[in-house]
Amino acid sequence: MAADIAIHDAYVLTVDDRNRLYERGTVLIEDGRITEVRATQDDDADIPADRVIDGEGKLVMPGLVNAHTHLELTPLTGAFSDLDLLEMMGGMTAIYGQIAAGEYDYLTEAGYELAALNFLAGGVTTVNSMDVRPSAGAETFGEAGLRGFFGLALSDLFWDVPVSEQFARAREFIDEYHDTYDGRIRATITPHDDWSCTRELWERTAALAAEYPDLLVHTHLLELEASNTMARSNGAADSLDLLADVGLLDDRLVAAHFRLADEADIRRTAEADASVAHCPSIFCYWNTDGDVQWTPVPELRDAGVDVGLGIDDHYWHDSYSLFGEARQARLAANLKRSAGQYQSMELVRMLTIDGAEALGVGDELGSLEPGKRADVLVVDLDKPKFTPVTNIPAQVTNNAGPADVETVIVDGDVLMTDGEIETMDANNVRERVASAVERFVAESEWELGIGGSDPPSKLDVARDLPTRGPSQLLGRLAFQSARDKFPF
Repeated sequence: MAADIAIHDAYVLTVDDRNRLYERGTVLIEDGRITEVRATQDDDADIPADRVIDGEGKLVMPGLVNAHTHLELTPLTGAFSDLDLLEMMGGMTAIYGQIAAGEYDYLTEAGYELAALNFLAGGVTTVNSMDVRPSAGAETFGEAGLRGFFGLALSDLFWDVPVSEQFARAREFIDEYHDTYDGRIRATITPHDDWSCTRELWERTAALAAEYPDLLVHTHLLELEASNTMARSNGAADSLDLLADVGLLDDRLVAAHFRLADEADIRRTAEADASVAHCPSIFCYWNTDGDVQWTPVPELRDAGVDVGLGIDDHYWHDSYSLFGEARQARLAANLKRSAGQYQSMELVRMLTIDGAEALGVGDELGSLEPGKRADVLVVDLDKPKFTPVTNIPAQVTNNAGPADVETVIVDGDVLMTDGEIETMDANNVRERVASAVERFVAESEWELGIGGSDPPSKLDVARDLPTRGPSQLLGRLAFQSARDKFPF
């Protein structure tokens, strides 16, 4: 009974199809895969393994899956926190436009490093990220030993980069990075959203997807009131109708947010076997209308749609905690509807196996079962906050946080032990991020200090905003809104 890694005498939350939970369990790992998950036997502490972990007072569970995120602006955590919505959107759009034009590479590279460091430390073993220049992200996460799905955001109504150039860069990224780092890094095709893309861009996206049939298509869908309005401007009945028209409403689709989905949208998504990434914190923080519909996650789950959890732009709400998204999902749904929208184990599954299923890798990741890749967390429950150890699924979703993660294993490789990261130099990363932020402040109109941030003036922001794309976007939405109100 040899193994590379043996963890014994631990609480083990398998998240398998029966949600088995061992009070005293053992997990064995060999050649990157889980070989056994069972009740601990008296001699398990003496298993001949390269690394034996005494699990007393610990919880062993699958690595967390961040099903939708953006990573490049990670160094600007705290910069947007106290702005009003228009200030935040304007500043963010200006910066992304400059990144798309090739500026601030030093900031985005530092951002990927800081994101990888913090997600690793907090138990996030897989991310699904949409960014403007994702190559540095693929390399950083790959070298850190993490898993990542990365794609280059495509839009013809958001920034002023020629569409042909965007697609050329996307194809180049796919060819260079897909299925690299022992398969841990995968490319995706990422049209940005259904409110800043024309039908022509969606058609080009479908053609690209046909060239690479094993890649996911990752987008923001039914996020804003403008979503279906733009779809009508694009000659479709609604957003899902547009995606169906061009051939992208299928099992490769990962739709972030899905806030405004109705019963027909839910039915069509389930029939297509598409997936959804729910990101509650970002909208709790920046909600523009208290009466707006909340993502119908219970109905999606009842219909058989895989729904994972995502942190989205963590630097907009200053949290790297994917555990926190589970708690926020519960609180927001209960507040919007009524108590009891989720059982704790449902939320654990959304953090792990459902996120993996949404990304098409549920047969490989997301639960502790023999044969699966060994993406495993050891969480320290020997703390006053977890006393007494009762209802572990509730403790995970209501009480656990990144600081409770003690050991992180990905593909059978130990990336963090007893809180010490082994694959990244944390001090060097922090120094590079500090230098990048200092340079950004010197080169921009932003002021970032320990007491808060001071963004550029509205005039300066307006000067830096993309012009051609957004002006077309606003014009199309205004024209379509007028047609909706006054058909002619």
